[in-house]
Amino acid sequence: MSAPAADTDAVAASRIRAATLDDLESLVAIEQRCFETDRLSRRSFRHLLTRAKAVTLVHERDAGVTGYALVLFHAGTALARLYSFAVLPEHQGLRIGARLLTAAEAATLEHGYATLRLEVRADNAAARALYQRAGYREMQRLPGYYEDHADGLRLEKTLEARPAPSLIQVPFYEQTLEFTCGPAALMMAMRALDPALALDRKLELRLWREATTIFMTSGHGGCGPYGLALAAHRRGFAVTLRVKDESALFVDSVRSPEKKVVIALVQEDQLAEIRRRDIRLEYGLVSPADLERELRSGGVPLVMISSYRLYGEKFPHWVVVTGFDEHFLYVHDPYVDYKAGKTPTDCVNLPILKAEFTGMARYGKSGQRAVIIVRRRPPALSEPVSRP
Repeated sequence: MSAPAADTDAVAASRIRAATLDDLESLVAIEQRCFETDRLSRRSFRHLLTRAKAVTLVHERDAGVTGYALVLFHAGTALARLYSFAVLPEHQGLRIGARLLTAAEAATLEHGYATLRLEVRADNAAARALYQRAGYREMQRLPGYYEDHADGLRLEKTLEARPAPSLIQVPFYEQTLEFTCGPAALMMAMRALDPALALDRKLELRLWREATTIFMTSGHGGCGPYGLALAAHRRGFAVTLRVKDESALFVDSVRSPEKKVVIALVQEDQLAEIRRRDIRLEYGLVSPADLERELRSGGVPLVMISSYRLYGEKFPHWVVVTGFDEHFLYVHDPYVDYKAGKTPTDCVNLPILKAEFTGMARYGKSGQRAVIIVRRRPPALSEPVSRP
């Protein structure tokens, strides 16, 4: 049945525009009317309207706001997230939601982002139907995701035509401490190659103890490429390690001469052990094309990046490369910045432009680089192979 003529005319006369602080009361009122749990607060709306890397669109009709769509942008990547989306009950059924969703997608592309993700309640049939009609695909079920323990669904849509990413199946593991990105990244890579491997905090801390540099820019040390390579090799994986050159990593990240000596000694000890093992150590740079070749041949790359382009802070950070397409590399980022409104959804298979990734995959004034390729170790031959 078509909408009444009066309603059709009203929709035609309505508009979608960017929200301002003048819309704050209307946004809060919509939130209270549309959601019983997981509501955005007035303070959150104010932050999102003024300081966050986000855009809020409102649908206005008869000088009143009837719905909104709020999109968050993930710095350094091509991924955006439809963070919140609502239409007043009395205005539903007039395709306002569809118009807002289309406008949110257009704003996402205008800001230079190519993929839009969202979460929706599994029991919200109307919203799921809307997203299905708009071309969103279901990525994952999220048991107990919402405040009232209702299940959620994670959906995604690619907003520009390009080949589907050739993703390898890498599970996601979130680091539980601010200095354990390396262990978390290695755990994801090892689990991709060995599905029987249990991922838990005990393993995360054990790997950190094995691979830590002891000191870093502040507080506890993170994990360097030599220690992580050794940790993977000890667990039965084949490992290739490529660093920029033979210089000690992270020495420039501390001021204390004593700390500099300790970091260098740790690396010297790890390097000596690497040379005693069948770990392949190479020097030089690794390009996106190199990473693609490794993925095609069954390797899982861990890459050290500077977190500045993602989080605005200068510290080394480890991510896992999970796939690629014509324009993007995809990564799992083990760090979930909850203070910035992020969830694990925003950290899974992040699309990063290849040119952007090349600049991101370096750390410090000297442009230090490190890539670890983890593979299944070929089974040892039980009998000598005879030749004819």
